[in-house]
Amino acid sequence: MVMLRIRSRDGLERVTIDNPHINVSQLKAIIQSQLQIPSHNQTLSTNQNLLLCKTHDDLSRFVDMADPNTTLSSLNLSHGSIVFLAYDGERTVPGPAVNPAGSFGRKMTMDDLIAKQMRVSRQENPHCELVSFDRDCANAFQHYVNDALAFAVKRGGFMYGTVSEEGKVEVDFIYEPPQQGTEENLLLFRDPDEEKIVEAIAVGLGMTRVGFIFTQTISQDKKDYTLSNREVLQAAEFHAESGLKEWVTAVVKLEVNEDGAADVHFEAFQMSDVCIRLFKEEWFETEFGEDADPKLSKMKKDVVVGVKDTKEVDNDFFLVVVKIADHQGPLSSTFPIENRNNPVTMRALKNHLDRAKNLPFVKRISDFHLLLLLGRYLDLNADVPALAECVHTESPVPEGYKLLIESLASASA
Repeated sequence: MVMLRIRSRDGLERVTIDNPHINVSQLKAIIQSQLQIPSHNQTLSTNQNLLLCKTHDDLSRFVDMADPNTTLSSLNLSHGSIVFLAYDGERTVPGPAVNPAGSFGRKMTMDDLIAKQMRVSRQENPHCELVSFDRDCANAFQHYVNDALAFAVKRGGFMYGTVSEEGKVEVDFIYEPPQQGTEENLLLFRDPDEEKIVEAIAVGLGMTRVGFIFTQTISQDKKDYTLSNREVLQAAEFHAESGLKEWVTAVVKLEVNEDGAADVHFEAFQMSDVCIRLFKEEWFETEFGEDADPKLSKMKKDVVVGVKDTKEVDNDFFLVVVKIADHQGPLSSTFPIENRNNPVTMRALKNHLDRAKNLPFVKRISDFHLLLLLGRYLDLNADVPALAECVHTESPVPEGYKLLIESLASASA
């Protein structure tokens, strides 16, 4: 006997097969028999992202198990393997045994009653209609993690930009706080003084903090989850802190393409409303044992998923997919970026201004990372937003600011 695990929107179920060399068509018949899902409604794949599909067009992209004659052995499926299943329609999933409650049986505490009302289900629609990345700032981020870090350790940053009335988010710069990344964890050493400068620049530019971006490492690419439990917790923390309903969480990772080469791939999500509520109300377990399954988030109390009471929730239930686009924003991203391996010095300011000396002065300083360096030498409440507003409106920079910036640059010579 061979057991396969079938993961669908209903959670993890199992089917047994007699022969590991059966084909996809025969597996569908077994799923129909054992799980009561009609064969013609089933879409199968070994790719977990199948569960994030919203439309039939999305489903049609998963073709690894589309041929009914493909054998399971050719897909390297064996005892204990996971197959991901999407299906149309409704079904009844056998629930747990019913325990008596109330005056004729087990008494229910207030916590029991609250848990019965906390239902975790998929959120179909994001509050963010679309997220568009400025090409230069996205490239500056992914080039560093690809070329310098080789996707060996995690890296993160906060995304800044604008939000339209329709819920479209445009990301125009990424601020990378002091941090330490490992294969599995990303620890941010947030600097309140530096973040005040960042916020003052954003105000002058007419922008706000709109999301969190981080990378997954090569070692994570071999795991069968979209976000790990640690990543869900970190993403929920920043989303909850922001108070912005359109807040976006972006993931950058390496994926192997059809030619066997590695491509850098961006994905964007929102954490679901129920995820943020659970985080704010402290339902999440925040300590992770060595044997913790990274694709499951543990709760302190039972929640209802489908028809089951459980303390373990598949992380995919918390993710709402957001469409991605790109654009050319108003800022450049050629100035050295803060909090990386090499400190940013005034020599970098001089070199940058020299390279761009044929441009109007306001264009020469139209780079967030340059403004952040200057912000350390300017008045936080007056000068920083005023200079950033010149960049925002593309208006001439007052002579006093020009002299100060040029003197700072020449002091490095």
